[in-house]
Amino acid sequence: MDDIENNQEFLDEEDILEAKKVKKIQRERQIRKGRMWQERIRGIFRFFVSIGIIFLLVTLADLPQWYLDKSSFKVYNPANVTIAGNKIVPKAKIFGALHDLEVPNIPVYLFRTGGIRSKVLKLSPVDEVYIRRYAFPARLVIIVREKVPSVVIAPDEKVKPVAFFTKDGTLVGREYLPLPGEYKTIKVLSYGNKGDDYHKWNKEKIQKIEKIVRYIETYSKEPVLYLDFRNPNDIYVAIKTVKIRLGKLDDTVFDRIERIPSILPQVKLMDTKIKYLDLSWEKVNYLKLDE
Repeated sequence: MDDIENNQEFLDEEDILEAKKVKKIQRERQIRKGRMWQERIRGIFRFFVSIGIIFLLVTLADLPQWYLDKSSFKVYNPANVTIAGNKIVPKAKIFGALHDLEVPNIPVYLFRTGGIRSKVLKLSPVDEVYIRRYAFPARLVIIVREKVPSVVIAPDEKVKPVAFFTKDGTLVGREYLPLPGEYKTIKVLSYGNKGDDYHKWNKEKIQKIEKIVRYIETYSKEPVLYLDFRNPNDIYVAIKTVKIRLGKLDDTVFDRIERIPSILPQVKLMDTKIKYLDLSWEKVNYLKLDE
């Protein structure tokens, strides 16, 4: 009797364990189904989010703020094209060089700026051009780096300059004159149509003129007012105290300039009006009195 009761209890325990196992399997199945539904919902959500992002990007890419105004190079408007860094070249000159450019129907970040750069570089005082592109609103900033003026040309000391040279030997016409006052230049008198024609000057010539001026200012302690090249075989240089005759610009010119300190103090002490200090001779210097 006891054995029967023990067997019955064992069977009841097995049924309970089996029932628990079935319930566990059912719960796991439900959890898996729940996870599957979550993944499906997430997938659908990601799909619609992706569609929304693509739509947003297409919409943003097509906004008018990405596109440069078609009249940007026809009518000057700083809101479309800004010019910066120019001191010698007027904005009107730069804009005039770009007037025939057409604005392509593409976003500004795809806009090729090589055509702009090449046209602005054709302006003689311009040394380099940098172009920056901006959006919202679409606009261009043209940054100009100009060549440094060195020598201004005039036919007479009382006449305004008609042209100038930059330090790299570039000759620039009167359309870019007068120069801003911040530039310290050397005034050279030349007719440009006979003798030493300044139209044929190059970088080496400009550098020699600069060197002569440095020498004279160093040894005289006075600024050079102008150099007279109207007779290329008989050069004169004017400083505050006196006019200096250099003669030919041969290999001895710098040695002759070094003699200035030995005679300039005498010039300052003299009451007689002096026409010029003659340094054209190799070893002799004298004062030419004004008759």
